[in-house]
Amino acid sequence: MARRLVNEHAAEAMSRGTLWRILHAADLKPHRSVYWLNSHDPNFDACAKAICGLYVQSPTLYRHGELLSCTDEKTGMQILQRLYPTQPARPGHPAKREQDYIRHGTRALIASFVVPTGEVVWNLGPTRTSADFATHLLHVAERFLEWRRLTGVLDNLNTHWSLEVCEVLAMRNGLPFDRRALATGAQRRAFLTDPEHAYRFVYTPKHGSWLNQVELWFSVLARRFLKRGDFASPADFEERLRRFLDADNAHHAHP
Repeated sequence: MARRLVNEHAAEAMSRGTLWRILHAADLKPHRSVYWLNSHDPNFDACAKAICGLYVQSPTLYRHGELLSCTDEKTGMQILQRLYPTQPARPGHPAKREQDYIRHGTRALIASFVVPTGEVVWNLGPTRTSADFATHLLHVAERFLEWRRLTGVLDNLNTHWSLEVCEVLAMRNGLPFDRRALATGAQRRAFLTDPEHAYRFVYTPKHGSWLNQVELWFSVLARRFLKRGDFASPADFEERLRRFLDADNAHHAHP
């Protein structure tokens, strides 16, 4: 860039140092780029506004008997065992982890983050099928049986509007479950998002799953538990994850 400017604007005799200072002053980094995902959902703004409005209202809704939660899956969590023990940090030296590892498979975590309290309700297993997700919804419903209304924020994954999910919400709402009336995805989504239902969903817009607050909690999970993981077996991974989640709910949960 400096050579081109010098050749085209020789009278100015711009040096690399001058160019660097100009870019630095303008806070421009032409050597860097990042990916981003543009949503073409025509209802993006309206959906985002509605979801953010629910977040703002969640403390008031909580006091009036309505619970707001955010649900999603953390899939492909690798169970890695380091070939040699990690060397702990010491003055002047960071901790050292062995580069090579043994794979013990993966696990999927289905989690619901309760917005006004920070509590996380979760299910752990090897898969994240529609049946797995329906089982998780039953777990959430049983955990909050005393609440008269429950609204869940989810993304548009097809397992989040399956027939199994419709059956669970029909049961929780005391409504008949008619497969023929829920034959299409549009019919299922309309049923699941009906604002008249005590148990209902609100879906994020397409390419807008980052609006789901459980993603913030997943980032905490990745930093504090998964990033430096060293697990001897799937059973070791599951037990330590359970301890982490129980401790998080007991001591660190917050809106």
